[in-house]
Parts: sequence; structure tokens; C-alpha cells
Amino acid sequence: MTRPTVLFVCVHNAGRSQMAAGWLKSLAGDRVDILSAGTQPKNEINPVAIEVMREVGIDIADQQPKVLTEESVKQSDYVITMGCGDECPWFPGKVYRDWVLTDPAGQPIEVVRTVRDEIKQHIEALVAEIDSKNA
Repeated sequence: MTRPTVLFVCVHNAGRSQMAAGWLKSLAGDRVDILSAGTQPKNEINPVAIEVMREVGIDIADQQPKVLTEESVKQSDYVITMGCGDECPWFPGKVYRDWVLTDPAGQPIEVVRTVRDEIKQHIEALVAEIDSKNA
């Protein structure tokens, strides 16, 4: 059984996709390879996203926003997009999911906590799907 690769993509790669990567690492461990990227990455992770993930024991502070490349999409089995629309490249044979989530940029901490919790629900469903395919 090969480990699937999951790519999380949002516009800035500073909030939603980084929180999703943190949740997946926490919930799936080394059963998956995890990538994240943005179509227009910021210089640093959203500090409020870092704070709300720390509240649940997940540290994403050491991550760095990265630019989305065709190569990262090609090497992924699952491509999870979050608000980047048509800017995300599409390749046949990939599992694509588009998660509609509030952009945490500039939002108060209460809103970012809600986004964090919504992402966790999506990740739990994704882990169950991956596990059922690899059973």
C-alpha cells in the first residue's frame, strides 16, 4: 500500500490550507504525505491561525507559505481547494474536493476558531475516506 499524498490549496497558503495540513498530520500521522500551497502565497502564516491551532495542541508555526506548482498537483492523489477557484490546475486521475470555508485573513479569533473546527470535520471525513480506500 502506497501512502497517498494530499495537497491543500488556498489563495495565500497562510490560514485554511495550513490549518488543514496541521489537522491531517495530527489525525492521520504518517499514513499520508501532506503538501500545502497557495496561488498567491503570503510571506508568513496568519498569526491568529497559529494561535487557534495551538489551542488544540497543533503547532503550525514552523510552516512557510509556498507557491502552488503544477508539480505539486501532479504528485498528489487528493487536491483539496479552499477558495482558489479556477486558479488551481486540474489533472485527470486526481481526487478533487472544494471546501467552502471562510477566509480567516483579518477575521477575529472567534471566526478563525469556527473555521478551524469546520476544517477538522472535513479532515475527519477525508481520513475516513482515505482509510477505507487503503483498507
